[in-house]
Amino acid sequence: MRLPHRFFLCALLLLPLAAQEAIGEPRLKRVEAQVQGLRWELDALRKAADDQLWFQRLSDVAVVDKVTYTGPPNPRGEETYGIKNERHPLKIQQYVFIPRQAASGKRPLIVLPHGGVHGDFGTYHVHIIREMIQRGYIVIAPDYRGSTGYGKGFYEAIDYGGLEVDDVVAGRDWAVEHLPVDPKRCAIVGWSHGGLIALMAVFDHPEKFAVAYAGVPVSDLITRLGYIGSSYVAEFSAPYHIGKEPKDAVEEYRRRSPVWNVQKLRTPLLIHTTTNDRDVNVVEVEMLINALKAAGKTFEHKIYKDAPGGHSFNRIDTALAHESRNEIYQFLEKHLK
Repeated sequence: MRLPHRFFLCALLLLPLAAQEAIGEPRLKRVEAQVQGLRWELDALRKAADDQLWFQRLSDVAVVDKVTYTGPPNPRGEETYGIKNERHPLKIQQYVFIPRQAASGKRPLIVLPHGGVHGDFGTYHVHIIREMIQRGYIVIAPDYRGSTGYGKGFYEAIDYGGLEVDDVVAGRDWAVEHLPVDPKRCAIVGWSHGGLIALMAVFDHPEKFAVAYAGVPVSDLITRLGYIGSSYVAEFSAPYHIGKEPKDAVEEYRRRSPVWNVQKLRTPLLIHTTTNDRDVNVVEVEMLINALKAAGKTFEHKIYKDAPGGHSFNRIDTALAHESRNEIYQFLEKHLK
């Protein structure tokens, strides 16, 4: 039986140091580069497998598709053939879910940006999409720049709290142009990092969204990077991202944080959090709530007491989660009429 070439690459990395030295450093570096490339291949394979699950698990209630549109150019992209970055918009892929039983005419839209630094829109969300579809919404979910599953270049195009927000808004605009969507009945819903995107999207583009929901939202990157640990700081200070730690780029981190942009709120907003969140500490969300109040903004919020599930409390399958999501849907329906 012939073993795959990649088997030998992985085995080589397990060789004793003396054996590695015998091979020679240049060759070892080539092997390491190949193994690193394997990471991106496996990432794309995982993504392709998860995409198939979307079709299998939701095709009974929705027409499921995945489309490609463009967002702003990647400012760190390399000029090629004399074509500068500003002439080369970044390609973004987006999931589209249209109810099979949708009535004729324009329908309300939910834009659902995923969470996680370098995350992606996975089938973790199937039950939530199903609920939205059954309520008659068209749902779109963009895998904005920095998402996983699309290779190293797209991964390193990350712009947390910056151009990724423009990618999501561009996804909304694509839907209005190409789908039977009522442009006056567009909502944006997000949790965690997706909650930050939802907030920043309505802060900067209030005319494009009639209502917003932010669940356990990342609210202040300066505070967050101060309590969550060095590995998280490294994600943001990487050369291909912000490139500096918060202490060296305070204004840049503020620009990307909802708590420093609350004065721009003009959209009906609901915020949820819980006191036992081990990811986005409740104190961070309380800072957002207090800043909105200080700015004289009208919004709704609820702080749950040690809700089962913590950071994921209203995205799981408990009775409390269903109750909380029903509060979200009622809030959306009130403002989308």
